[in-house]
Parts: sequence; structure tokens; C-alpha cells
Amino acid sequence: MVWGRLVLNKTLLNELMLETDEERGILRGDKAVNKEIYTNLTSDFIIQSEKFLKDDLIMIRKHPRYIDFPKHSHDYIEMNYVFNGQFHQKVANQSMTLRQGDILLLNQHIEHELTACKKEDIIINFIIHPAFFDYILSNLSTGFIQSQMIHFLMNSIFDYNQTGQFLYYPVSDSIRIQEIMSQLLEEMFEESILSKSKIKFLMGLLILELIEQQKQTQQNNFYTEKHTFLTEVFRYIEENYREANLQALAKQFNQTAYWVSKQVKALTNQNFKDLVQEKRLLVAKNLLLYSELSMQAIAEEIGYENISYFYRIFKQKYKMTPKVYQTQLLKKE
Repeated sequence: MVWGRLVLNKTLLNELMLETDEERGILRGDKAVNKEIYTNLTSDFIIQSEKFLKDDLIMIRKHPRYIDFPKHSHDYIEMNYVFNGQFHQKVANQSMTLRQGDILLLNQHIEHELTACKKEDIIINFIIHPAFFDYILSNLSTGFIQSQMIHFLMNSIFDYNQTGQFLYYPVSDSIRIQEIMSQLLEEMFEESILSKSKIKFLMGLLILELIEQQKQTQQNNFYTEKHTFLTEVFRYIEENYREANLQALAKQFNQTAYWVSKQVKALTNQNFKDLVQEKRLLVAKNLLLYSELSMQAIAEEIGYENISYFYRIFKQKYKMTPKVYQTQLLKKE
């Protein structure tokens, strides 16, 4: 089995060592990053998911070598994986060197700048829409809830405090994690009918393995009393989003609804109602794509009896009606 994995990795390395069109342009003399590949914005350098994801939730691509990347952020979650060599970058003004097998997760609000990779430095970028993690988060057992990863995912999904965060995992010695990464890259090249589904399942498994790795290797001092409070709030929303209300949540804390509301607003800069609505709309998006429920049934499933109100808040959030959104997604699929 070890031999088979080595052969697979050697084959993948040979494929990934080949220059892409972007890399060939750099070698011909392009001295600056072609920002048109990454963003339509002309001011801040924010790499846009629409350039890569379209309507998919995950996209895998090789990071271009031979050129420095200036300071930038993303409107998605990015995962860096060092398949071969090393990767030098500055994350939130903190210099880091990732070694072969290491993984780095960055949320939408953090900036980083990247040193040019050499020929042997093969870095894989996973471009992940925050909505992908909604299903994972909602199915984690309560034993995982006090996790740095969970806090990262909640901040990314709910976008509640716009704080730049990153998680670093030196996991080169984890056979299980390296096997999952190899399988993900194999599906990246396979491009079969089932590849997109396999990638989603493998990514979910990878997140669970990283959570388990963290539990085994470090004591988690990340959570203050405020973070613990916020974790309980989000867990309540995950489990009760259909009928979630502030009074029921306040009862869990043995506090008044006013006190809980004030704490939520102070910690997230959003109202409790807004957080519940965000969760409901994420569920609605999944139902639009993966179920055959009517619009009325979907509205009721997420807690809205008034379908007109559901249409109004959906369009306000996603700039199109649920029906148009569903039609576009199904065409892509």
C-alpha cells in the first residue's frame, strides 16, 4: 500500500511539474501578476470566487510558480497544500514557511503576500465557498464544538465579525491526511462525472481529520468565555433554525432576551434575527439544488410560512429569485 501511494504521488508530481499557460507567460518575461485572471476589481486586490468557482462550491488549482504575489485577500476560503518543496508567505504580516505536506487555511478577511515558488515547489490551492462548510458544521457532534476549526468555520459561514483568521496544520507525518490529499488531487485530474461529488466528500473527510488532529496535538486555549457563549449561540441556530427565537435561547443561558441580544450584537455585529436568516437561506440554497420540493415547501421547511417574504429576503441576499437561482444551478449541474 505504501508503494502504491508512492507511485501515485510520483505520477501526480510529474503532472504538476508541467508548466501551465500562466507559468509559461511568466517565464517569457511577464513580471507582474495578471490581475485580470483573479479579479474584476480595479482598486483593492481581492481575488474573486466567480473567476474560478462559477456555481461550484470547490475548485482545485495549482498555484502559479516563478512570480511574487502582492498582498491580497479573497472572497472565499482558501486552503494551501504543499505537495512538493516549500512555500514562503507572509500572513497578516507574519512570515511563514510551509513545508511539504503542510496545510494552511485562510478565511475571507485575512491578507497574505506570497514569495515566488521555484520549479520544484508545487502548491495546491483549494478555493472553497463558505456555504460548503454549512453541511459539515451542522452534522458535527457536540464533542467537536469546542474547536478552533469550528470557530474558524462559523466565522467564515456566518461572516459575523470580519476578523482575519488562519489555521496552520503541520501534518506531513499524518498518513491518513496525506492519503486524502492524494485522492483529492487524483480527482482533480480525473474530471469524471462523479469527480465533483467525490471532491466534496473527500474535503468533508479532510476537515474532520484536521479537527481530530488538532484535538490530539494541542491543548485549545483559544476559547474565552465570550467565544464559548458564541459557540452555544451558533449551535442553537444550527439545531433550531426553523423555529429559533431569542426567548428560547435566553432560557438556555438563564438570562433575559435583552441581555442575550445585546451580547450577540456586540460579538457579531449582527442581530440574532440576521444570523437565523443567514442559516435559513443557506439551507434553502441546498434544498433548491438537491431536493424536488416546491417553493412553498422549501419556505416552510426553513421556517417561513409566507412565501412572498421568503422570495423577498432571498432576492435581497442573492440578487435573484429562488426560482431563477435554482434554474441557473441546475443548468450548471
